[in-house]
Amino acid sequence: KLVGVIAHKDSNVEDPTINDLEEIGTVARIIKLIKMPDGGTTVIIQGRKRFQMGAITSEDPYFKAQIILLEDEEAPKADDFEAYVSIKELAGQIVQLSPNIPTEASIILKNIENPSFLIHFVSSNLNTDLAEKQQLLRLNNLQARADLLMKLLQRELQFAELKNKVTNKTKTEIDSRIKRFIIRQFRSLTKM
Repeated sequence: KLVGVIAHKDSNVEDPTINDLEEIGTVARIIKLIKMPDGGTTVIIQGRKRFQMGAITSEDPYFKAQIILLEDEEAPKADDFEAYVSIKELAGQIVQLSPNIPTEASIILKNIENPSFLIHFVSSNLNTDLAEKQQLLRLNNLQARADLLMKLLQRELQFAELKNKVTNKTKTEIDSRIKRFIIRQFRSLTKM
């Protein structure tokens, strides 16, 4: 099934009205429904196209609206599209530095040939706040979206590098302290 997915402007609003929703969303195909132990349901979806919400046709039991599909401007060919290569490289580096991201992600990245699909895929999996993701979604110009995505990826890469550096420094310090403790314990045992 296809559904329209639109973000809340404020995720703290439990029961949103039309005014609490963004105007630009994504037409998505439902891939899988998973019943959770707490009684909730997790839905895995795959985005298809961007849309703008039009007139509301129904609000009960959920919002229904007319939509206007938004087309991306023609994507430049991958060979001529500098951002295509940079986005792949930056996203690949982030995957390598992030232990929580499955290694399959880098295989998926390497196999994406279509610049438009790459930008959508990386944007949807970007570790950034909702406002920045929404800003990416609003842009019709693919080059402008790629430029913004590269800025966000560069920031995320810097964060991943810093986090990795801090983690490695902390691990080294802990290992050093453990080693000193073991040596002290060994020396005290040998003096007995």
